[in-house]
Amino acid sequence: MTSLLDAQRLLASLPLAVVLLAPGQRINWVNPAAEQFFGQSLRRLNGRQLQDVVGFDEPRLTERLSDGEAPISARDIGVTVPGQGARRLDVTITPIVDESGWQLVTLHDSTTSESLGEDGGASENVVLRAPEILAHEIKNPLAGIRGAAQLLARKVGEKDRALTSLIADEVDRVAKLIDQMQTLSRRTAEPVAPCNLHEAVRRASAVITAASTASEATGPRIEEEFDPSLPPVLGSSDGLVQVLINLLSNAREACRDVANPRIVVRTRFASGLQLHTSAEGKPVRLPIELRVSDNGPGIDPAMRDHVFEPFVTTKKSGQGLGLALVRKLVRDMNGRITHDRDDAAGWTHFRIHLPLATETRARRGKAA
Repeated sequence: MTSLLDAQRLLASLPLAVVLLAPGQRINWVNPAAEQFFGQSLRRLNGRQLQDVVGFDEPRLTERLSDGEAPISARDIGVTVPGQGARRLDVTITPIVDESGWQLVTLHDSTTSESLGEDGGASENVVLRAPEILAHEIKNPLAGIRGAAQLLARKVGEKDRALTSLIADEVDRVAKLIDQMQTLSRRTAEPVAPCNLHEAVRRASAVITAASTASEATGPRIEEEFDPSLPPVLGSSDGLVQVLINLLSNAREACRDVANPRIVVRTRFASGLQLHTSAEGKPVRLPIELRVSDNGPGIDPAMRDHVFEPFVTTKKSGQGLGLALVRKLVRDMNGRITHDRDDAAGWTHFRIHLPLATETRARRGKAA
């Protein structure tokens, strides 16, 4: 293994999880992306068997892994990661040339890759651009309908006034839906600047608390697990607050019927995650993680891979645009958002990864 040091430097820069296995499928080394994937450091992973930190649902994959000399490539395989629950992965296993029993494993989260990908999907873009064309034509007649309903309300009796109120309320609901769709379809992103992530969290928390107090609704206290050493991130302060209001509102609703509801907001460094931007084609690091967690029952497993798509919702009165808007706002800041469920511990996590303001300024200075 004379070239191992050079290999480590190359593998450490990859955005996907890489694991080097010694004979017997014991972990010898992992890159930073793998540390983030498993939620454990190299020091804790070193020497453990791979099957102790990730279980494959496909028995044939486990059998071929023990072969040690057979290259394997599998897509969309079900796995279980202790402490994180079930996931879907693309897996490759490659024997190391001239090193009997040594293997290189890559683990690529196919669900997360869609969330982190540059392309939101052509069909989604078509859906989100529709309001650019139709909003004006729809909202003008809606205003007329609402005005007519208000005039009728003055002329009809109390019995029929409920119908005119229903018309006005439904017009307002449709208008709000169009406003949300216009926000999603807006191609010009809000300007970004250095932001204090913790200030944004506390602003959003204050809004949620005030709204609950006004409606006399009870809910769990929003717990903070902040890393006070974090530097400013590059983003939109108002955009971050809006994102957090949506996520915290969803978390509060999700654990509403839980005996001991909890919502935790955590910030930390998460090294290893990189994003290749479509604008410049240069890698942008996203080392700051903001996690919003709740101990509610979680999202229906059949819908977990689609939570950020428009019109996908589990709420009876929901429109399915909240998380789609959240993803757009985060992407406008060159960040990424992912969702995962820890069934073993009973927690749902939404993770936002953002770039550092200082690093981005430094890169721009060099470019100039």
